[in-house]
Amino acid sequence: MNQSQVPTLALTLGDVAGIGPEITARTLLDHDELRGLCRPVVVGDADALRRAVTDVLGRDAGVVRVVDRPADATNEPGTIEVVQDGPSLAHVPYGELSADAGDGAARFVMRACALARSGEVDGIVTAPLNKAAMHAGGHQWPGHTELLAHEFGVDNFSLVLSAGELYFFHLTTHVSLRDAITGVDAERTDNVLRLVGSFASALGRPDEAIGVAGLNPHAGENRLFGDEDADVLAPAVQRAQDAGINAVGPLPADALIPQAVKGKWKFVVVCYHDQGHAPFKAVYGDDGVNITVGLPVVRVSVDHGTAFDIAGTGAAREASLVLATRRAAELAPGWHQVWETAKAGSAS
Repeated sequence: MNQSQVPTLALTLGDVAGIGPEITARTLLDHDELRGLCRPVVVGDADALRRAVTDVLGRDAGVVRVVDRPADATNEPGTIEVVQDGPSLAHVPYGELSADAGDGAARFVMRACALARSGEVDGIVTAPLNKAAMHAGGHQWPGHTELLAHEFGVDNFSLVLSAGELYFFHLTTHVSLRDAITGVDAERTDNVLRLVGSFASALGRPDEAIGVAGLNPHAGENRLFGDEDADVLAPAVQRAQDAGINAVGPLPADALIPQAVKGKWKFVVVCYHDQGHAPFKAVYGDDGVNITVGLPVVRVSVDHGTAFDIAGTGAAREASLVLATRRAAELAPGWHQVWETAKAGSAS
Protein backbone atom coordinates (compact mmCIF):
# COMPACT_ATOMS: atom_id res chain seq x y z
CA MET A 1 0.00 0.00 0.00
CA ASN A 2 1.51 3.36 -0.99
CA GLN A 3 1.61 6.34 1.35
CA SER A 4 -1.26 8.12 -0.39
CA GLN A 5 -3.53 5.20 0.51
CA VAL A 6 -2.65 4.52 4.13
CA PRO A 7 -4.79 6.19 6.82
CA THR A 8 -3.38 9.11 8.79
CA LEU A 9 -3.61 8.51 12.53
CA ALA A 10 -3.37 11.07 15.32
CA LEU A 11 -1.45 9.60 18.27
CA THR A 12 -2.29 11.65 21.35
CA LEU A 13 0.61 11.80 23.80
CA GLY A 14 -1.39 11.33 27.00
CA ASP A 15 -0.19 12.58 30.38
CA VAL A 16 3.46 13.62 29.96
CA ALA A 17 4.18 12.82 33.63
CA GLY A 18 3.48 9.19 32.80
CA ILE A 19 4.80 6.69 30.29
CA GLY A 20 3.00 8.14 27.26
CA PRO A 21 6.02 9.98 25.79
CA GLU A 22 8.42 7.05 26.09
CA ILE A 23 6.07 4.39 24.72
CA THR A 24 5.11 6.73 21.89
CA ALA A 25 8.77 7.30 21.08
CA ARG A 26 9.56 3.57 21.13
CA THR A 27 6.52 2.81 18.98
CA LEU A 28 7.52 5.26 16.27
CA LEU A 29 11.27 4.69 16.37
CA ASP A 30 11.40 0.91 16.77
CA HIS A 31 8.43 -0.35 14.74
CA ASP A 32 8.91 0.77 11.16
CA GLU A 33 6.44 -1.87 9.98
CA LEU A 34 3.63 0.40 11.19
CA ARG A 35 4.53 2.98 8.56
CA GLY A 36 3.43 0.62 5.84
CA LEU A 37 -0.01 0.53 7.47
CA CYS A 38 -0.52 4.18 8.44
CA ARG A 39 0.93 7.68 8.66
CA PRO A 40 1.28 8.26 12.43
CA VAL A 41 1.37 11.88 13.60
CA VAL A 42 1.71 12.69 17.30
CA VAL A 43 -0.57 15.34 18.77
CA GLY A 44 1.09 16.60 21.92
CA ASP A 45 4.22 18.30 23.18
CA ALA A 46 7.51 18.14 21.30
CA ASP A 47 9.64 18.96 24.35
CA ALA A 48 8.12 16.10 26.36
CA LEU A 49 8.93 13.78 23.48
CA ARG A 50 12.49 15.10 23.18
CA ARG A 51 13.01 14.49 26.90
CA ALA A 52 11.79 10.92 26.55
CA VAL A 53 13.99 10.34 23.50
CA THR A 54 17.15 11.64 25.16
CA ASP A 55 16.72 10.86 28.86
CA VAL A 56 14.86 7.56 28.61
CA LEU A 57 15.82 6.09 25.24
CA GLY A 58 19.31 7.63 25.08
CA ARG A 59 18.91 8.83 21.51
CA ASP A 60 19.23 12.07 19.57
CA ALA A 61 16.43 14.59 20.18
CA GLY A 62 16.69 15.61 16.53
CA VAL A 63 14.41 12.71 15.59
CA VAL A 64 11.48 14.79 16.90
CA ARG A 65 10.16 17.11 14.21
CA VAL A 66 7.29 19.60 14.58
CA VAL A 67 4.82 19.82 11.69
CA ASP A 68 2.08 22.39 11.27
CA ARG A 69 -0.51 19.89 10.11
CA PRO A 70 -0.76 16.15 9.53
CA ALA A 71 -0.51 16.55 5.76
CA ASP A 72 3.05 17.84 6.24
CA ALA A 73 4.20 14.58 7.81
CA THR A 74 6.62 12.58 5.66
CA ASN A 75 6.24 9.29 7.56
CA GLU A 76 9.99 8.80 7.33
CA PRO A 77 11.32 5.91 9.44
CA GLY A 78 13.37 6.98 12.42
CA THR A 79 11.43 10.21 12.95
CA ILE A 80 8.68 11.37 15.29
CA GLU A 81 6.47 13.97 13.67
CA VAL A 82 4.34 15.97 16.08
CA VAL A 83 1.64 18.63 15.87
CA GLN A 84 2.42 20.88 18.83
CA ASP A 85 -0.59 21.78 20.96
CA GLY A 86 -0.17 24.46 23.62
CA PRO A 87 2.91 25.54 25.55
CA SER A 88 5.91 23.36 26.36
CA LEU A 89 5.43 20.83 29.15
CA ALA A 90 9.13 20.19 29.63
CA HIS A 91 8.85 21.39 33.24
CA VAL A 92 6.47 18.59 34.27
CA PRO A 93 8.34 15.99 36.37
CA TYR A 94 7.87 12.28 35.79
CA GLY A 95 5.66 10.37 38.18
CA GLU A 96 3.91 13.31 39.82
CA LEU A 97 0.31 14.46 39.53
CA SER A 98 0.34 17.67 37.50
CA ALA A 99 -2.54 19.96 36.56
CA ASP A 100 -0.50 21.19 33.59
CA ALA A 101 -0.01 17.64 32.36
CA GLY A 102 -3.70 16.83 32.91
CA ASP A 103 -4.73 19.91 30.96
CA GLY A 104 -2.34 18.97 28.18
CA ALA A 105 -3.61 15.40 27.98
CA ALA A 106 -7.19 16.59 27.53
CA ARG A 107 -6.17 19.27 25.02
CA PHE A 108 -4.28 16.75 22.93
CA VAL A 109 -7.43 14.65 22.62
CA MET A 110 -9.56 17.67 21.76
CA ARG A 111 -7.07 18.73 19.09
CA ALA A 112 -7.06 15.22 17.61
CA CYS A 113 -10.86 15.27 17.50
CA ALA A 114 -10.79 18.63 15.72
CA LEU A 115 -8.35 17.22 13.16
CA ALA A 116 -10.66 14.23 12.66
CA ARG A 117 -13.72 16.45 12.25
CA SER A 118 -11.92 18.47 9.58
CA GLY A 119 -10.88 15.30 7.75
CA GLU A 120 -7.15 15.77 8.39
CA VAL A 121 -6.79 12.44 10.20
CA ASP A 122 -8.63 9.17 9.70
CA GLY A 123 -8.40 7.84 13.24
CA ILE A 124 -7.16 8.47 16.75
CA VAL A 125 -4.84 6.40 18.92
CA THR A 126 -4.55 7.45 22.56
CA ALA A 127 -1.75 7.02 25.06
CA PRO A 128 -2.96 6.96 28.69
CA LEU A 129 -4.09 9.99 30.65
CA ASN A 130 -4.50 10.39 34.39
CA LYS A 131 -8.08 11.22 35.37
CA ALA A 132 -7.17 13.05 38.59
CA ALA A 133 -4.63 15.19 36.72
CA MET A 134 -7.16 15.91 33.98
CA HIS A 135 -9.66 17.04 36.61
CA ALA A 136 -7.01 19.18 38.29
CA GLY A 137 -6.36 20.74 34.89
CA GLY A 138 -9.99 21.82 34.63
CA HIS A 139 -11.46 19.07 32.45
CA GLN A 140 -14.17 17.25 34.38
CA TRP A 141 -14.60 14.08 32.33
CA PRO A 142 -14.75 10.56 33.76
CA GLY A 143 -12.22 9.43 31.18
CA HIS A 144 -11.12 9.38 27.56
CA THR A 145 -14.30 7.77 26.26
CA GLU A 146 -16.67 10.41 27.60
CA LEU A 147 -14.42 13.25 26.43
CA LEU A 148 -14.28 11.79 22.93
CA ALA A 149 -18.07 11.34 22.85
CA HIS A 150 -18.53 14.98 23.87
CA GLU A 151 -16.12 16.23 21.21
CA PHE A 152 -17.96 14.31 18.51
CA GLY A 153 -21.43 15.09 19.88
CA VAL A 154 -22.58 11.48 20.23
CA ASP A 155 -24.81 10.00 22.93
CA ASN A 156 -24.78 6.28 22.13
CA PHE A 157 -21.28 4.86 22.48
CA SER A 158 -19.48 2.09 24.29
CA LEU A 159 -16.03 1.35 25.58
CA VAL A 160 -15.02 -1.92 23.95
CA LEU A 161 -12.11 -4.08 25.06
CA SER A 162 -10.77 -6.13 22.19
CA ALA A 163 -8.25 -8.92 21.74
CA GLY A 164 -8.18 -10.59 18.35
CA GLU A 165 -11.80 -11.23 17.36
CA LEU A 166 -13.17 -10.92 20.90
CA TYR A 167 -15.03 -7.74 21.86
CA PHE A 168 -16.27 -6.78 25.34
CA PHE A 169 -18.87 -3.98 25.27
CA HIS A 170 -19.67 -2.14 28.51
CA LEU A 171 -23.05 -0.87 29.70
CA THR A 172 -21.33 1.37 32.28
CA THR A 173 -17.68 2.23 32.84
CA HIS A 174 -16.17 5.02 34.93
CA VAL A 175 -18.77 5.34 37.65
CA SER A 176 -19.09 3.95 41.17
CA LEU A 177 -20.46 0.45 41.54
CA ARG A 178 -23.58 1.92 43.15
CA ASP A 179 -24.12 4.19 40.13
CA ALA A 180 -23.35 1.32 37.78
CA ILE A 181 -26.27 -0.67 39.17
CA THR A 182 -28.72 2.15 38.50
CA GLY A 183 -27.00 2.87 35.18
CA VAL A 184 -27.91 -0.55 33.86
CA ASP A 185 -31.36 0.55 32.77
CA ALA A 186 -33.63 -0.32 29.87
CA GLU A 187 -32.62 2.59 27.63
CA ARG A 188 -28.89 2.07 28.01
CA THR A 189 -29.16 -1.69 27.53
CA ASP A 190 -31.29 -1.26 24.40
CA ASN A 191 -28.83 1.27 22.99
CA VAL A 192 -25.75 -0.86 23.58
CA LEU A 193 -27.35 -4.00 22.18
CA ARG A 194 -28.22 -2.06 19.02
CA LEU A 195 -24.66 -0.77 18.93
CA VAL A 196 -23.22 -4.28 19.22
CA GLY A 197 -25.58 -5.55 16.55
CA SER A 198 -24.60 -2.71 14.25
CA PHE A 199 -20.90 -3.26 14.85
CA ALA A 200 -21.22 -6.98 14.20
CA SER A 201 -23.09 -6.26 10.97
CA ALA A 202 -20.44 -3.79 9.83
CA LEU A 203 -17.80 -6.46 10.43
CA GLY A 204 -19.77 -8.83 8.20
CA ARG A 205 -21.07 -10.98 11.07
CA PRO A 206 -24.71 -9.91 11.56
CA ASP A 207 -25.81 -13.29 12.90
CA GLU A 208 -23.04 -13.68 15.47
CA ALA A 209 -24.41 -14.45 18.93
CA ILE A 210 -24.00 -11.71 21.55
CA GLY A 211 -23.62 -12.93 25.12
CA VAL A 212 -25.08 -10.60 27.74
CA ALA A 213 -23.62 -10.93 31.23
CA GLY A 214 -25.94 -10.77 34.20
CA LEU A 215 -25.55 -7.94 36.66
CA ASN A 216 -25.94 -10.10 39.77
CA PRO A 217 -24.31 -13.41 40.75
CA HIS A 218 -25.76 -16.29 38.74
CA ALA A 219 -27.67 -13.66 36.68
CA GLY A 220 -29.97 -13.22 39.68
CA GLU A 221 -30.88 -16.91 39.90
CA ASN A 222 -34.64 -16.44 39.55
CA ARG A 223 -34.59 -13.25 41.68
CA LEU A 224 -32.80 -14.87 44.61
CA PHE A 225 -29.93 -12.37 44.20
CA GLY A 226 -31.68 -9.31 42.84
CA ASP A 227 -34.34 -8.33 40.35
CA GLU A 228 -32.33 -6.37 37.76
CA ASP A 229 -31.53 -9.35 35.55
CA ALA A 230 -35.19 -10.35 35.26
CA ASP A 231 -36.65 -6.84 35.13
CA VAL A 232 -34.09 -5.00 32.97
CA LEU A 233 -31.70 -7.27 31.14
CA ALA A 234 -33.99 -10.14 30.11
CA PRO A 235 -36.62 -7.85 28.54
CA ALA A 236 -33.87 -5.91 26.72
CA VAL A 237 -32.49 -9.14 25.30
CA GLN A 238 -35.99 -10.08 24.14
CA ARG A 239 -36.45 -6.68 22.47
CA ALA A 240 -33.10 -7.09 20.72
CA GLN A 241 -34.10 -10.53 19.49
CA ASP A 242 -37.39 -9.12 18.19
CA ALA A 243 -35.33 -6.55 16.25
CA GLY A 244 -33.23 -9.28 14.63
CA ILE A 245 -30.19 -9.01 16.92
CA ASN A 246 -28.88 -12.38 18.10
CA ALA A 247 -28.59 -11.48 21.78
CA VAL A 248 -28.51 -14.22 24.41
CA GLY A 249 -28.91 -13.87 28.16
CA PRO A 250 -28.59 -12.62 30.73
CA LEU A 251 -26.00 -15.28 31.50
CA PRO A 252 -23.93 -15.73 34.67
CA ALA A 253 -20.77 -13.71 34.10
CA ASP A 254 -18.54 -16.33 35.72
CA ALA A 255 -19.63 -18.79 33.04
CA LEU A 256 -19.97 -16.42 30.07
CA ILE A 257 -16.54 -14.79 30.29
CA PRO A 258 -14.48 -18.01 30.55
CA GLN A 259 -16.48 -19.36 27.61
CA ALA A 260 -15.67 -16.21 25.63
CA VAL A 261 -11.97 -16.58 26.40
CA LYS A 262 -12.17 -20.14 25.06
CA GLY A 263 -13.79 -18.93 21.84
CA LYS A 264 -17.48 -19.67 22.28
CA TRP A 265 -18.46 -15.99 22.19
CA LYS A 266 -16.99 -13.19 20.06
CA PHE A 267 -19.26 -10.39 21.29
CA VAL A 268 -19.93 -9.95 24.99
CA VAL A 269 -21.86 -7.26 26.87
CA VAL A 270 -20.79 -6.68 30.48
CA CYS A 271 -22.58 -4.50 33.00
CA TYR A 272 -19.81 -2.57 34.74
CA HIS A 273 -16.14 -1.67 34.52
CA ASP A 274 -14.51 -4.39 36.61
CA GLN A 275 -16.81 -7.12 35.36
CA GLY A 276 -15.14 -6.71 31.99
CA HIS A 277 -11.78 -5.12 32.71
CA ALA A 278 -10.54 -7.39 35.49
CA PRO A 279 -10.82 -10.72 33.65
CA PHE A 280 -9.88 -9.20 30.30
CA LYS A 281 -6.65 -7.68 31.57
CA ALA A 282 -5.81 -10.82 33.55
CA VAL A 283 -6.00 -12.91 30.39
CA TYR A 284 -4.82 -10.59 27.63
CA GLY A 285 -2.54 -7.98 29.20
CA ASP A 286 -0.58 -6.19 26.46
CA ASP A 287 -2.49 -8.16 23.81
CA GLY A 288 -5.65 -6.12 24.42
CA VAL A 289 -6.75 -2.69 23.29
CA ASN A 290 -9.64 -0.34 23.98
CA ILE A 291 -11.87 0.67 21.05
CA THR A 292 -14.62 3.28 21.25
CA VAL A 293 -17.60 2.22 19.13
CA GLY A 294 -20.16 4.90 18.33
CA LEU A 295 -17.77 7.62 17.10
CA PRO A 296 -17.53 8.80 13.47
CA VAL A 297 -13.83 7.86 13.35
CA VAL A 298 -12.00 4.91 14.81
CA ARG A 299 -10.38 5.43 18.20
CA VAL A 300 -8.16 2.79 19.74
CA SER A 301 -6.30 3.10 23.03
CA VAL A 302 -3.76 1.22 25.05
CA ASP A 303 -5.30 -0.97 27.71
CA HIS A 304 -3.24 0.35 30.63
CA GLY A 305 -2.70 3.49 32.68
CA THR A 306 -0.03 6.16 33.05
CA ALA A 307 2.21 4.02 35.29
CA PHE A 308 3.60 6.94 37.26
CA ASP A 309 5.68 4.52 39.32
CA ILE A 310 7.91 3.58 36.38
CA ALA A 311 7.62 6.70 34.21
CA GLY A 312 11.01 7.88 33.01
CA THR A 313 12.82 4.69 34.04
CA GLY A 314 12.72 2.97 30.65
CA ALA A 315 10.85 -0.02 32.05
CA ALA A 316 7.57 0.68 30.22
CA ARG A 317 6.62 -1.63 27.37
CA GLU A 318 5.16 -0.19 24.18
CA ALA A 319 3.44 -3.41 23.05
CA SER A 320 -0.11 -2.22 23.73
CA LEU A 321 0.43 1.07 21.89
CA VAL A 322 1.93 -0.76 18.92
CA LEU A 323 -1.10 -3.05 18.85
CA ALA A 324 -3.50 -0.10 19.23
CA THR A 325 -1.86 1.66 16.28
CA ARG A 326 -2.03 -1.48 14.19
CA ARG A 327 -5.71 -2.07 15.03
CA ALA A 328 -6.61 1.55 14.25
CA ALA A 329 -4.81 1.31 10.92
CA GLU A 330 -6.68 -1.89 10.09
CA LEU A 331 -10.10 -0.54 11.10
CA ALA A 332 -9.84 3.02 9.76
CA PRO A 333 -10.43 2.29 6.04
CA GLY A 334 -13.76 0.57 6.76
CA TRP A 335 -14.84 2.64 9.73
CA HIS A 336 -17.31 4.69 7.69
CA GLN A 337 -19.44 1.56 7.37
CA VAL A 338 -19.19 0.95 11.12
CA TRP A 339 -20.29 4.53 11.81
CA GLU A 340 -23.15 4.52 9.31
CA THR A 341 -24.41 1.15 10.52
CA ALA A 342 -24.16 2.23 14.15
CA LYS A 343 -26.08 5.43 13.39
CA ALA A 344 -28.81 3.48 11.64
CA GLY A 345 -28.99 1.02 14.53
CA SER A 346 -29.22 3.80 17.09
CA ALA A 347 -32.03 5.48 15.19
CA SER A 348 -34.12 2.32 14.95
